[in-house]
Amino acid sequence: MSRPNQPTPEEILRKYWGYDSFRPLQGEIIASVLSGHDTLGLLPTGGGKSLTFQVPGMILPGLTVVVTPLISLMTDQVDNLARRGIRAVCLHSGLTRAEHKLGVDRCNAGHAKFLYISPEKLQSDTFLDTLRHIDVSLIVVDEAHCISQWGYDFRPSYLNIARLRTLFPDVPLLALTASATPEVRADIMERLGFEGRRVFAASFARSNISYIVRAADHKDGLLLKALRGTSGSAIVYVRSRRRTREIADMLQAEGISAAHYHAGLEIEEKNERQKQWKEGHIRVMVATNAFGMGIDKPDVRFVAHYDLPPSLEEYYQEAGRAGRDGKPSYALTIASRHDRATLMRRLADAFPPRDFIKEIYSQVCVSLGIAIGDGYNAVYEFDLDDFCRRFGRQPRMTRSAIELLARSGYWQYVDDVASRSRIMLTMRRDELYGLRLEKTDEDVLQQLLRTYTGLFADYVAINENQIAGRLGLTADEIYQSLLSLGRHHVASYVPASNKPYIYFLTSRDEQRYVQIPVSVYEQRREVMKRRLDAMADFVFNAGSCRVVRMLQYFGEKDACRCGNCDVCRESRQSTPGQTADSCTMEQTIVYIASQPGGHTLDHIALQLQRPVKELIPVVRRMLDEGVLRLEGLNIISNS
Repeated sequence: MSRPNQPTPEEILRKYWGYDSFRPLQGEIIASVLSGHDTLGLLPTGGGKSLTFQVPGMILPGLTVVVTPLISLMTDQVDNLARRGIRAVCLHSGLTRAEHKLGVDRCNAGHAKFLYISPEKLQSDTFLDTLRHIDVSLIVVDEAHCISQWGYDFRPSYLNIARLRTLFPDVPLLALTASATPEVRADIMERLGFEGRRVFAASFARSNISYIVRAADHKDGLLLKALRGTSGSAIVYVRSRRRTREIADMLQAEGISAAHYHAGLEIEEKNERQKQWKEGHIRVMVATNAFGMGIDKPDVRFVAHYDLPPSLEEYYQEAGRAGRDGKPSYALTIASRHDRATLMRRLADAFPPRDFIKEIYSQVCVSLGIAIGDGYNAVYEFDLDDFCRRFGRQPRMTRSAIELLARSGYWQYVDDVASRSRIMLTMRRDELYGLRLEKTDEDVLQQLLRTYTGLFADYVAINENQIAGRLGLTADEIYQSLLSLGRHHVASYVPASNKPYIYFLTSRDEQRYVQIPVSVYEQRREVMKRRLDAMADFVFNAGSCRVVRMLQYFGEKDACRCGNCDVCRESRQSTPGQTADSCTMEQTIVYIASQPGGHTLDHIALQLQRPVKELIPVVRRMLDEGVLRLEGLNIISNS
């Protein structure tokens, strides 16, 4: 797939990102993609997954289509690429018709290198027909575990990706995820129709993180002690929005700089808190799992789990946001005697009785005014909290029922719709000179022209509060003025929105005919039970190294004691003549060397974050013992 005089991946990396070399496995994944192979990449949180498709996307001649589930992430990626001078487009349900058309036109004209889409877009025959006329060079599936029914975050809409493969059968596909068990890996490749099985998986071992579990019925005191005993930025994960605010308030009252974060905050508020935390003005972010996706802050020294996550996949991703710079960091889990029962209650919340699910289906239809036989292909705004108040329903079980109905094919429920305000000037620049506007509208227009670029060519994200501050007006006055500019056909203004919606895939059926398949209910319930059991074992079993059990869960069967978790620290029992740390080093070397084609000693040292000279005697002994072999400069595992 190479072309004469095309730049190398390293040249693209230096030109657009300013780096001289790739992180472990990035180069190998990129080489596989550029060779035209379907590829599965498993890189840990913070491992640089985006570069594995953005770099080849800049080399390949056509468009790179990226399927990703989170609208907020795709808009962030498009903004980040724009800052590097790379043109990208995103298409999702939160766009206006005009924005959507403009994005498609840019792709058709070859004015974009990347197209980010939500999986729901692939349901549209019209969109697919448009896409078939575009030169597509690469298909990327981000958060690929979402396509597996055995994954912790299965999304039925991901099954639509098969239609994209049918449309472009000869285009290579890159699937990316941060965490997947062997069962999920195999399912991803099968469902995406992989040609061959090229898997590049970094070890899940993070030797610089100390995983610690502490028992406490009164968690606040232990959390305060841990935060006062450590330094640097921190994240405290909880499982409810209300608790984010309560704990942040408690920390502030104790003199610790903290803020709270959850999906229900306004987007400007989210961005400001995230910015304050990343710049070090706020030390601790107390958050739900809505915080962290796409955040690359290398110097997080401490991550605490105040509440237990429901799976090791989620725990690993959240705890893994600590120590991305390779320096010593801590992942603390605070567990009370009630947490095991709370963990198991999640199973009942996630799989309410079938009759309850059918009742929720009917009540949702009634609340939206949908008659029997109506609703097909229609979209309705849906406020879950308001629905639960009106019908006296428990929110967790109701949300689960809605998601089970989505997996059963009745509708799609989308709540990741937070979008910033956007505006595009629809008049030509010369037409503005003779325009007569009210003074406020004129001031707002001039401020837009002074503050933002590209307003005549595309929709640009704006901040009404920032404009208000500069003009000495209120945010509402700015909002009204922007609407006025729209009425005068000066601009197309799209206010910020965070309203979830339901998209009906079928017409409303009678309650008695609603069916929840065994594969959606019983089989997935059993899978979730196994995940919950693994999480409970990790937290409440202090009989063996916690890291060994976590690595084995992810398929690293020969894992050795880490020597760094609370269990290992307390026991301090290592094999004579061999430290737990050296055992972990050997195990990791074998794992890296077992990747297709093996790796050089320099690469292995980079992956382990150890000097080459420290590894030479270890590798030499493993070569003498026949554990490893040399082929050219590459070290390959014999196991």
